[in-house]
Amino acid sequence: MNYLIIAFQIIVGLSILNVWLVQNKTATKWRGGKAKTIIEEFEAYGLSRQVCYIVGFFKVTLAILLLVAIWFPIVKQPAALGLATFLLGSIAMHIKIKDPLFKSFPAALFLVLCLFIAFV
Repeated sequence: MNYLIIAFQIIVGLSILNVWLVQNKTATKWRGGKAKTIIEEFEAYGLSRQVCYIVGFFKVTLAILLLVAIWFPIVKQPAALGLATFLLGSIAMHIKIKDPLFKSFPAALFLVLCLFIAFV
């Protein structure tokens, strides 16, 4: 079971880092509204550029902590629950702007994985 949780930590951590640091200026089918970049996505949600930077800072930090938790398990639950909170917010934003349900899939999947990481 421990290896499965570590695998989930790696999957979630690297995926969040990929979205925020590598593909932040790339159009994907998961972006809210008709956004092509992460900043446009936040604008589609009615949120400012500053909010995007703040959310990005926390998501990147929590993703790194989730990876660090492989060696320092004390930070695993707070990192997973912190990310779960932001992922719940992501789902809420997709619902707010009436995105098709499939656009919430990655956030919902990672939310479930974060809750699994935090509580198993």
